[in-house]
Amino acid sequence: MIPKVQSVLLATLVAAAGLSTAACSGERTSAQTLPAPAPISIHVATVQSQPIDRFIRVTGSLAADEHAEVAAETSGRVIATPVERGTQVSAGALLVRISATEADAQLREAEANAAQIEARLGLAPGQAFDPIRVPEVMNAKASLDWAEAEFSRIKALLDQKVVSQSEYDQRLTQVQAARQQYLAAQNGAEQSYRSLIAARARVDLARKTTADTAVKAPFSGLVAERLVSTGDYVTRGTKVATVVKIDPLRVELTVPEQYLSQVKTGQPVRLSVDAYPEEIFNAKVRFVSPALKTDQRALTVEAVAPNADGRLKPGLFATALLQLPSPAPALLVPGSAVETVAGTSRVYVLKGDQVEERIVTTGERVGDRIEIATGVKAGEKVAANPRGKLTDGARVQLEN
Repeated sequence: MIPKVQSVLLATLVAAAGLSTAACSGERTSAQTLPAPAPISIHVATVQSQPIDRFIRVTGSLAADEHAEVAAETSGRVIATPVERGTQVSAGALLVRISATEADAQLREAEANAAQIEARLGLAPGQAFDPIRVPEVMNAKASLDWAEAEFSRIKALLDQKVVSQSEYDQRLTQVQAARQQYLAAQNGAEQSYRSLIAARARVDLARKTTADTAVKAPFSGLVAERLVSTGDYVTRGTKVATVVKIDPLRVELTVPEQYLSQVKTGQPVRLSVDAYPEEIFNAKVRFVSPALKTDQRALTVEAVAPNADGRLKPGLFATALLQLPSPAPALLVPGSAVETVAGTSRVYVLKGDQVEERIVTTGERVGDRIEIATGVKAGEKVAANPRGKLTDGARVQLEN
């Protein structure tokens, strides 16, 4: 009985083995008859080497080119405020007017005092001072001339023994006295002229005080703040308005020390701000600091940006690209040839009828092309339109 069971089991195992062998043979036959994947059609582009402009990327803030806290230079009551916040003003435009009643009175008084001294000196308007032409000096000179003439006559008579010695001495004394009076008149004229200079200075001060009642804009710009109103009483030094000049704007940038030798005055700068994300604003380096900031090991650079339309505002944060002085060679491919996934960029290089995946490092973007810093060589051909359909080793064919 047992040998019969063993025979049945043996026959079953042989049949199973035969079926398994037949199945494996069928699978191999099916795999060998599957067609190969069709080549993927691609365009190719040649990796080109050419010089490109390079930039230093730095950040900074926009600031007004000029910022003035305008203050009153005389005391008085505010009688007019013709500007408001945001008013466009030109240099010399009226910001605030202060009552000029007291200043006008002081000016008239100073002018009267100066005119009085001029009349005493006999000076016509615009006439230069000559002490000999002062009336008092001319009178003293005439008296001296008469006394000298009389002395000469008496001296001649004394020689002829016609007059006495006492009369001669008297005439001599008169000459000496007249000469002293003449000198004193000249000295008095000089003193009066010095007084006239002081009086004219007081006239100038009074005239300036009168002019200072009109507080004016120091330069063309915008009124950022008006700090007083009609009726306020201001004293010398009271701030009345804030004026800013926003065309052009200043941009203060901090450049790392390794670029010290590559930053020059007049260098082009391209600015971008978050308020206008798709726009580029042009600027130019105006100032390069002569020393580095020791705490940052960085260089302070100031650029100026035209702002005729007033779209840029002081205080905006800006990203700046400083163009380096001389172009440097770069390897360029079309921007569409680079696939970036999860921060990793790759291109597919043509090798015969297949492509080879290369991990690359990108650099500057030049129009519709992009720089490849590492991963490819000049002259190699890359897939210009991978579009996520290529893998390493994929078979390809070129599109017409």
